[in-house]
Amino acid sequence: MDKQNKTIVDDMVVTLDYLLQLEDGQEIDRSDSQEPLQFLQGHGQIVPGLEQSLYGMRTGDEKKVVVAAADAYGEFDSEDFETVSRNIFPPDMALQEGEQLQLRDSESGKVFQATVSELKEDEVILDFNHPLAGETLIFQVKIADLRDATSEELGHGHVHGVGHHH
Repeated sequence: MDKQNKTIVDDMVVTLDYLLQLEDGQEIDRSDSQEPLQFLQGHGQIVPGLEQSLYGMRTGDEKKVVVAAADAYGEFDSEDFETVSRNIFPPDMALQEGEQLQLRDSESGKVFQATVSELKEDEVILDFNHPLAGETLIFQVKIADLRDATSEELGHGHVHGVGHHH
């Protein structure tokens, strides 16, 4: 099968150059030309709305993809806040509003991302929404390369490649 005729279907390894912006034009992220994003199509490794839009594209194709919040990092949940005591943080830790924290749940050991929403004298209000929740994402994408995944990659559900790291 001629490589040029391949189109994106599930279980293909896609190498993607991308630029991610918000609706106001603010740039959030872009791929590194030395190390484009590689992922396994159809395995939920990128935001669902972007993944859905890539089906059928070929190597060299470029596209602008607008992904609504619900198909990206979810809608903003005004209830996803928690007020905690200031003393759960080390006293020498200078907290700032808007700062992103990694919190570990002592029982489950699970790590959460939270943003400091508000600081009060002895309380901290944490926002557990993803920083991009509620945002429409605008991707400019270019398919740099396409190949079929190896059976080992499919068995593990992720790409094995040079310079690939989580």
